[in-house]
Amino acid sequence: MSEKKLFAAYEKCPPRLPYGVIAAAWLGAALATGAFAGIGNAANLPLVLGSFGASCLLVFAYPQSPFAQPKNVIGGHFVATLTGLIFMAAFGAGWWVMALAVGTAVALMLLLRVPHPPAGSNPLIVMLGGVGWDFLITPTLAGSLILVAVALVYNNLGKGRRYPTYWL
Repeated sequence: MSEKKLFAAYEKCPPRLPYGVIAAAWLGAALATGAFAGIGNAANLPLVLGSFGASCLLVFAYPQSPFAQPKNVIGGHFVATLTGLIFMAAFGAGWWVMALAVGTAVALMLLLRVPHPPAGSNPLIVMLGGVGWDFLITPTLAGSLILVAVALVYNNLGKGRRYPTYWL
């Protein structure tokens, strides 16, 4: 690999998002996190998953991105968490299992057309936490559904805003 490939810039850094978009993304992320964390606290259920923070960035700052669409958020988190659980149950939580689980989760999200970059960390979260099969339902599925529900309402408030771009 040449040094030129590593350090040569071919394009300019994209411009900063407008301040209004940044403020709206901040509020949306805070509301969604408050919703799944608050509902989880009130119901005494684990609804917080670390990768949901990164999902909030996509869903509220870049809601038109293919990675931010509801099927990608919910499906990506579900597929990646399930992959982590299967690999951990079959092989334990060694470094090589983590590597294969993340690679497999990435491939499965792409094959199933539900790529969601934040979900790529879910197999690691599963294995580092040593979680059980219930982790697939709470926090993964329930939390991602709450996040998307907040995004559906919030990202459609006001003129010129529309979410999702597509469902299936």
